[in-house]
Amino acid sequence: MTKNFENYVLPTYARQNINFVAGKNAVLIDSEGKEYIDFAAGIAVCSVGHANERLTKAICDQVSKVIHVSNLYYIEPQAECARRIVEMSGYDMKCFFGNSGAEANEGAIKIARKYGEVDGQPKRYKIITLDHSFHGRTITALKATGQESMHNYFGPFPDGFVYAKNIDEIESLIDEHTVAVMIELVQGEGGVQPQDRAKVQALSAMLKSRDVLLMVDEVQTGIYRTGEFLASNLYGIEPDVITLAKGLGGGVPIGVVMTGKKDIFSPGDHGSTFGGNYLSTAAANEVLDILEEMKESGALDEHLLYFETSLAKFAKAHPAIFLEHVGLGMMRGLRVVDGDTLGKIINAAREAGVIVLKAGRNTLRFLPPLTITKSDIDEGFARLEKAMAAL
Repeated sequence: MTKNFENYVLPTYARQNINFVAGKNAVLIDSEGKEYIDFAAGIAVCSVGHANERLTKAICDQVSKVIHVSNLYYIEPQAECARRIVEMSGYDMKCFFGNSGAEANEGAIKIARKYGEVDGQPKRYKIITLDHSFHGRTITALKATGQESMHNYFGPFPDGFVYAKNIDEIESLIDEHTVAVMIELVQGEGGVQPQDRAKVQALSAMLKSRDVLLMVDEVQTGIYRTGEFLASNLYGIEPDVITLAKGLGGGVPIGVVMTGKKDIFSPGDHGSTFGGNYLSTAAANEVLDILEEMKESGALDEHLLYFETSLAKFAKAHPAIFLEHVGLGMMRGLRVVDGDTLGKIINAAREAGVIVLKAGRNTLRFLPPLTITKSDIDEGFARLEKAMAAL
């Protein structure tokens, strides 16, 4: 297998030499039979765990009927998924379906650019994003990403992106050509860094007063990852545009851009061959069912609190290594004293049978399945303690 990767797969990832062959909820099993507690969930994708019986059944039932027909026809589970997302969000919006977070953000950018096209007035096209943001790997989404290192090699890029150091600087960067601001409420790749709630609310009010769109990238924070259906709900704001992906399909690729500008697109303005097909939206509907039931029963909040408490206890036991506990819900991070130590912890954790991630320069990132059990949380942190002892 390794030889096939070396010979036939472009080397865009520094892959670990592990081949996972099975899983059950928050447990993964490799080809050697070793079990791992998964505190990563495929980077916040496997929101209802691995081999979830309900999701598996929903996918198999749909595959046995029809997988794909294209968006030239009505797709009933797509319409149902859109209804569910809009009603669960609490916002008066409509949805467009794609296949990934990057595609969702591309759709958001196109919405903003069309919104800025008003006859008889200067074209508004500039979009302000934040330093340390991450919005995707396509050329335009990459340029929207406020990390200079991400912009090497791939220019020339589309014009019109402006980077603010922080939320406080955004207003000073707005000019007559500014049409939108795009932010993550918790910067994932940027270090699991939540934004200040009061500042976000003030930003939202200011942008509305100036007719500048607020676009919130919820690719990682959405679908209950921070405790509420959307982080936007948690922050008490009503964005103009929201993007979703990752946890919505439970592992099946899907992306959504939703907006209150419900008449912004006309037929032909945007499209996707695979987006919102029977397979992906049938999967998403089952994920929404599972997580909504967990939220309404109180089980989701109970899991989130137990994980947060366990993580805080683990961090407190190693004060010389972990400097700060950051994040929201089941999107958590520990600031590590330096990058070298972070790398050693991730490697030692993997040897001990725990999957954890890196974010930013020095953050140990945790994104477990939302369905993770207390016993798997306990086992995961017990293994992490063994990893720390082995450093």
